[in-house]
This record gives sequence, structure tokens and C-alpha cells, in this order.
Amino acid sequence: MKKLLIVLAIMSAGLTYAQNKNAKANIEIDGVCGMCKMRIEKAAVETIGVKRAVWNVETHELSLIFNEKKISLDAIEKNIAAVGHDTPNHKAPDDAYDAIAMCCKYRDPAVVEDHKNMKGKHGGGR
Repeated sequence: MKKLLIVLAIMSAGLTYAQNKNAKANIEIDGVCGMCKMRIEKAAVETIGVKRAVWNVETHELSLIFNEKKISLDAIEKNIAAVGHDTPNHKAPDDAYDAIAMCCKYRDPAVVEDHKNMKGKHGGGR
């Protein structure tokens, strides 16, 4: 029994060591504009363990640098969904989605199309 506990202690220490302090990940996050960008990035960076978060309005890709010892990717996605933005693994609760501005309603095809048209008129994204 004592040997088993020693082996388990060594294995758990190895797993802790394997976690990356500067893990990188890219996640697709639904959104349409600069206001979405600010909200998504703020929700991510205010998550303990997230060092950097940059969301691209054009590709909808959130680039992250985070400490795996402090936070999981799943927990980051939950925090972003909580402010109204769908992630690959978590749909934003209806009350959170309803609270975002009308111009940010990325589930509404008319809003998405309007943002596409605005980019063409203004020579780029917001």
C-alpha cells in the first residue's frame, strides 16, 4: 500500500509539472463587431490565469495565452458564454445574450448581414 501511494504521488507531481504556464489556444467565438471584441476580450482577461486574449472580428478567432495550472480552457469558455457569446462548447444563456446591444446580436442573420454591408462601405471592420 505504501508503494502505491508513493507511485501515485510521483504520478500526480508529474501531471502538475506537465501543465503549461504559457499555454496557447485559439477558440472560435461568435460575435460581429468592436463592442463584441471588447466584451469577449474583457471576459477572457478577467479570468484568473488568462495572460492575453485577442479576438479577431473578421475570423471570430480568440487567441489566448493562459496558465493551465490556474484555469482550464473550458472555464474560460464558460466565462465568455456568461457575458453573451457562444463558444464551441458553451452556448450563452438567453438572459446574457438578450443583455448585449442590438448591434451585437450575432444570432440574428439581419444583424450579421448589416455588419458585412458596413464593412464594405467603411473600408474595413469596426
